[in-house]
Amino acid sequence: MHALTPSKIRALVHRHLALSALRANSSLAVRLNRYNAHMAAARTLDNLGGAQ
Repeated sequence: MHALTPSKIRALVHRHLALSALRANSSLAVRLNRYNAHMAAARTLDNLGGAQ
């Protein structure tokens, strides 16, 4: 089995939050900014944590 490290878990959480941001009841600009911020955090965690 593959163990999930804390950075991988946080990256998954940020991806989930990014998708939730797209469905939020706010303006398109706000949703897109939140999505991009969460995806940037997820990418950073992937690179730092060595996720593949």
